[in-house]
Amino acid sequence: MPLALLALAVSAFGIGTTEFVMMGLLPNVADDLGTSVPTAGYLVSAYALGVVFGAPLLTALGARIPRKRMLILLMAVFTVGNLASALAPNFGLLVAGRVLAGLPHGAFFGVGSVVAARLVGEGRQARAVSMMFLGLTVANIVGVPAATLLGQHLGWRATFLVVAAIGLVAMAALARLIPELPPEQGGGLGKELRALGGRQVLLGLLTTVFGFAGVFAVYSYLSAMAVEVTGFSETSVTFVLALFGTGMTLGVLAAGPLTDRAPRPTLYGALAGLAAVLVVFDFTVHVKWAAPVTVVLLGAAGSLTSTPLQMLIMNKAKAAPTLAAASNHSAFNLANAGGAWLGGVAIAAGWGWTSPTLVGAALAVVGLAIAVLAGSLDRGEGSRVVAGAHLEHVPQHQDAQTAGHTRAH
Repeated sequence: MPLALLALAVSAFGIGTTEFVMMGLLPNVADDLGTSVPTAGYLVSAYALGVVFGAPLLTALGARIPRKRMLILLMAVFTVGNLASALAPNFGLLVAGRVLAGLPHGAFFGVGSVVAARLVGEGRQARAVSMMFLGLTVANIVGVPAATLLGQHLGWRATFLVVAAIGLVAMAALARLIPELPPEQGGGLGKELRALGGRQVLLGLLTTVFGFAGVFAVYSYLSAMAVEVTGFSETSVTFVLALFGTGMTLGVLAAGPLTDRAPRPTLYGALAGLAAVLVVFDFTVHVKWAAPVTVVLLGAAGSLTSTPLQMLIMNKAKAAPTLAAASNHSAFNLANAGGAWLGGVAIAAGWGWTSPTLVGAALAVVGLAIAVLAGSLDRGEGSRVVAGAHLEHVPQHQDAQTAGHTRAH
């Protein structure tokens, strides 16, 4: 795999760290800025809001910017957003900093996915995209716990200063390792919008919303379940969350080669497995030795869906895949908000702490049904999906320095 993928993974690590670290720092921020923890929770929503609106907006604005420059600009916005968060004198400006930090999230992964696929030959493109996503999962194992610990001991502002420093390192890596790549041939905002409106692309985005909502319906309340139902101490919650991140990493590592071989079957199997694991978790959450094992499986099944979804959406967008790929991350964040809300509704209705597991299973089944419908319509149209088939690439044998003078063919 090209060394340039390392630059994308480092960037993804920084993005994943700042996205999830706020959940562990809410008490610290609330105490420091004189607000309540529920009110501080709006900082999580502020980041998600930035992702949802920033993904299509920034991708559209940068449709004609060379891909390397676009990636560096997006990481610059990310770095400024985290620096603004670290220096925010009050809660309102901290919310603004979180929105700013979230704006480039979806656009970066949209552009980054297309770049990763263009860096390798056909048959390896899903693996290249999964290598970038690996930075997100490692952030959940290493970045988020370390950044949370740092914030608890040195103050939450120190966390965002460190994440801003990671952003600078990522910008340097992108500048050094990513080759010069022009925008996709024939691209442009009009073509990107038409591609985004395609039936298969929309069905893919709906699959993301419902399928991943099943994951977040449970993940949002995983800490509470571990304490209230399984019987773990509050100090053990970080260990449980790290197990989820470990599962995510395993899922991403498996997703790349599986998607390169058979994207739709991989997606079907991942969503079916996710629904099954969520049903099983309704029982194993009561057992101290079985609950952690199921948490790993939950993380693996959830992340196994991400790469085939991204590749299928990119392929169905054909020659204008960037906006569709970026919008998929808006869909991920809608799934985050919707799944958490539905899981909370079930708990508030008095159905118990474990009720989000069955809510999540139902959402995963809906996602599977949409994916199967899309596959059926695709076969009916006489199409055959091959991961990355319509994406240009830079020959794999070139190193980053040589590829810097190469144009995608």
